[in-house]
Amino acid sequence: MKYSLLPYNQSLSLLTDLYEMTMAYAYWKSGSHTKEAVFHHFFRKNPFQGGFTIACGLAYLVDYLQHLRFDDSDIRYLKTLKGNDGKVLFEPKFLEYLKNMSFDCHVDAMPEGTVVFPHEPLVRVEGPIIQCQILESAILNIMNFQTLIATKAARVCMAARWEPVLEFGLRRAQGIDGALAASRAAYIGGCTTTSNTLAGKLFDIPVRGTQAHSWVMSFDNEMEAFQAYAKAMPNNCVFLVDTYDSLQGVHHAIGAAKWLRSQGKEIIGIRLDSGDLAYLSAEARKLLDKNGFQDAKIFASNELDEKVIASLKSQGAKIAVWGVGTKLATAYDEPALGGVYKLSTVREPGGDWIYKIKLSEQVLKVTNPGIQQIRRFYKNDENIADMIYDRDTQLKEQFRIIDPVSPTRERALPKGTAFKDLLVPIFKKGSLKYRSPSIHEIQKTTRKNLDAFHQGIKRLVNPHQYPVGLEASLYELKMKLVRQAKEKLSQEKKASS
Repeated sequence: MKYSLLPYNQSLSLLTDLYEMTMAYAYWKSGSHTKEAVFHHFFRKNPFQGGFTIACGLAYLVDYLQHLRFDDSDIRYLKTLKGNDGKVLFEPKFLEYLKNMSFDCHVDAMPEGTVVFPHEPLVRVEGPIIQCQILESAILNIMNFQTLIATKAARVCMAARWEPVLEFGLRRAQGIDGALAASRAAYIGGCTTTSNTLAGKLFDIPVRGTQAHSWVMSFDNEMEAFQAYAKAMPNNCVFLVDTYDSLQGVHHAIGAAKWLRSQGKEIIGIRLDSGDLAYLSAEARKLLDKNGFQDAKIFASNELDEKVIASLKSQGAKIAVWGVGTKLATAYDEPALGGVYKLSTVREPGGDWIYKIKLSEQVLKVTNPGIQQIRRFYKNDENIADMIYDRDTQLKEQFRIIDPVSPTRERALPKGTAFKDLLVPIFKKGSLKYRSPSIHEIQKTTRKNLDAFHQGIKRLVNPHQYPVGLEASLYELKMKLVRQAKEKLSQEKKASS
């Protein structure tokens, strides 16, 4: 990678919640830190009431894990933390353990740009339980946000029918980190450019920019502003025409465009940032065409998202480039992906795996056991179903999948159906085995992945539910563990009464 994770010149190993550190200490203190464990990162429902999600953030995660070391400044800080009694939280020997600890986990993950669905692990971590635990919050922070924004971007780009979408959410994004991660994820989701020049530098994203109302307002009149801009930047002229009157602004832009043409240059287009965008774009298109500027593009902005863009498209708006800011970079209508990181199995070093399950009164929150892998089945280049299965189970040739939330939804997959497994090795015992593709390759992966699904799954409203289920033997194991856990709980209640 050409860049470090973020523009910080310090360790990020404490990018974790305190309870991860207190549990790590308790593992160490109790002698159980040598246990091996498997954790999975997944989410329980698609964001934006949609039918799919785009995995994103793996390159950030790889960079974070490559630099996972507790340095002297981390240890000095941890020494200052105190418990409720005023005494130190962590004894010196534990801090020395952390200082000497090296990352030693296996990590498997979905490549960025992969279409993923609820309950399917985006990341699987296997290794010493103390290390798996410390990683929890960082994995969730990195993967949840970028996955959310990449999904939003894909929805926006589909609504625009893959016409160019410019991401310019920097000024309203959640801080420097949020803005950079959002620009990266938005490009992976399908946006063609960003206005964020630091993101352009760090991630090799094409950058674009027009002008603001302040430029026009700083001159005595709009025509003078456009002419000055044309003289200053004859190869970058997109005129913002709505400072005073949009259609009059189009006339002024045409005047400046004629001067540019006399200099051997061409206007790129105009930008509308307010008003009735469907009507104004249609009228602007007529004026531009009438004056010989058929190739000039109409850009539009102003609180756009996939719903507004879809509406403008249905109205016949003559917009060619879409500027989407706040509602993309902040995932305005659903600002968090409910990703979780759950333990599924543990063992003593060299022993047999003991599968674990978390109960809940909500069926949705009962976890799946096993060392999970996802198998995607396809026919005639179209994906038809996903199966979550246990990596260490001997599979039958005839597959049957059962929805973990709605068990009456099950499906048999014919013998010989083509498939591919989605989780790929990233780290083996802490050693990196994966080459992160370029951001441009990842963007192509996103589009290729989306193209392989039925249109119904990609609908913006009331999408079809893509079939995802547990492999039958894994589902049966889950139900067995649920029964055992409930029986144990019942016995404990009786014993305590």
